[in-house]
Amino acid sequence: MVLPNLLLITLTWNLLRLAGTISRLETILSIGHENGVSDLRFISSKEVSELEPNITCVRALWSPSTGIIDCHSFMMCLQADAELHGATFAFNSSVLAGNVCSEGIEMLVCSREVFTAQDDSDINSMILCAKTVINAAGLRASAVARRLEGFPTTYVPSSFFARGCYFSLVGFKKVPFSHLVYPIPEKGGLGVHVTLDLGGQVRFGPDVEWLFAEDEVHQLGFDYTVDPKRAEKFYPEIRKYYPALPDGALQADYSGIRPKISGPQDPPADFLIQGEVDHGICGLVNLFGIESPGLTASLAIADRVCAMLCGRK
Repeated sequence: MVLPNLLLITLTWNLLRLAGTISRLETILSIGHENGVSDLRFISSKEVSELEPNITCVRALWSPSTGIIDCHSFMMCLQADAELHGATFAFNSSVLAGNVCSEGIEMLVCSREVFTAQDDSDINSMILCAKTVINAAGLRASAVARRLEGFPTTYVPSSFFARGCYFSLVGFKKVPFSHLVYPIPEKGGLGVHVTLDLGGQVRFGPDVEWLFAEDEVHQLGFDYTVDPKRAEKFYPEIRKYYPALPDGALQADYSGIRPKISGPQDPPADFLIQGEVDHGICGLVNLFGIESPGLTASLAIADRVCAMLCGRK
């Protein structure tokens, strides 16, 4: 496992904004300490320059215990552990309908990858009945919950979707960064930050692009295409902390889509983890709005879900 450190950079152009951004950093520092991140601390611009000579900033938070992992390998390990304990996986399956009954929850499941409301007469399907159902469908979690007849729809939050694009850094013989670099978080996301993968590839992102309504998403599916023209907005954002970024150094890489339960005009919403205490349905746990840092928090979320199903607080 590679463990680069995290820098959270604040950039300002006037005294008013300086006070505001430092205040936000202080809030993040306080929250970190409250959650057990005891090594999180402020460092000066001089200290930042010693760590990252290409970075320009006023002040930063330093997190020496931050790391990166191979996400796919992590998921494969979890799958292997689950199978060793008797779990069976049915990938590329969709829940077409469901029903809350006295025996548990019945679900009509088909072996089709795309979740759709189209006619299912030509699709192989089966009915599963389970006493415990964990709705961890990510982008489709709200849609799955609405398809469960007998589940009160008042507990299903509205869904919003935001695409985040990444651009890779090209044309460099030597990587200009050795740490993760984050600007102050922006509304809807974490801002255009510097990421490093296990191979040392530098990427910038993600940005925030709000998508169309949920009903349209179900009909059209998700588009993960990265428009190269979006790089025009990346350059000025990156140059706020990396002013030496040359023109033509960004190449469209990949995108991801965040399953949000708050819209562009709403305050950001936390993860929504619902159990029987919340909605009254025994054996059902819904995971809504699990976006970043859902992967980082995945094991803690699993502990929370197990505690809810076992009746622990």
